[in-house]
Amino acid sequence: MGSRSKIEWTNDTWNPWYGCHKVSDGCLNCYMYRDMRRFKRGDPNIVHFSSDAIFKAPYKFKGPYVFVNSWSDFFISEADVARLEAWHIIRKTPHLTYQIPTKRPERILSCLPYDWGDGYPNVWLGVSAEDQSTWNERVPLLLKVPARVRFVSIEPMLQYIDIQNMIPECNGDPELYPLDWIIVGGESGHNARFMRPHWARIIKMECERMGVSFFMKQMTGRAPIPGDLKVREFPII
Repeated sequence: MGSRSKIEWTNDTWNPWYGCHKVSDGCLNCYMYRDMRRFKRGDPNIVHFSSDAIFKAPYKFKGPYVFVNSWSDFFISEADVARLEAWHIIRKTPHLTYQIPTKRPERILSCLPYDWGDGYPNVWLGVSAEDQSTWNERVPLLLKVPARVRFVSIEPMLQYIDIQNMIPECNGDPELYPLDWIIVGGESGHNARFMRPHWARIIKMECERMGVSFFMKQMTGRAPIPGDLKVREFPII
């Protein structure tokens, strides 16, 4: 719930609350539902608040990277009553870099703290997008939010995604591309849906052309990552 993470693009995970609701096709085989039942943490469709020790765990994290809400969504409405306290902890731990992806970008602006300004220096905001439809829906909403780093987690990748789409102000100009980091990963678990390697290769080439950091997390299931895709970059800020 708040511990050193096995996720390759972070160091610690922090779940001040857990439990979520499926909102798109990428949620179909969500590991949170399986793991909450496995560890007997209650109904995964109900948002539960963590113990005080877990809620305040970042004060003990070494970092530098912290993935926020691996078992929920930071901007889920049920957490509105506790989010200000979470922002307070983020503000008081500037040595940590918080990576916050969401499937609910339409709620970000209304859930930011009063002193957000151009974005907290230690917060990276992102969305997840599993296909072109969710990219087209979520990325423009993310781009409306001021942030020091913006990223997209394309996981599970269910089809090829044109990462230029819905970013008309860019027009192919690397200097104008507004995303800093793209993570790509196939689905895990017993019923994992297949990700074709060439989908990831095209994304990688586009990231190289646009000067965007590219992180290849995993292929489908336990399949090894092809040598040319073994790239794991972080944004330079």
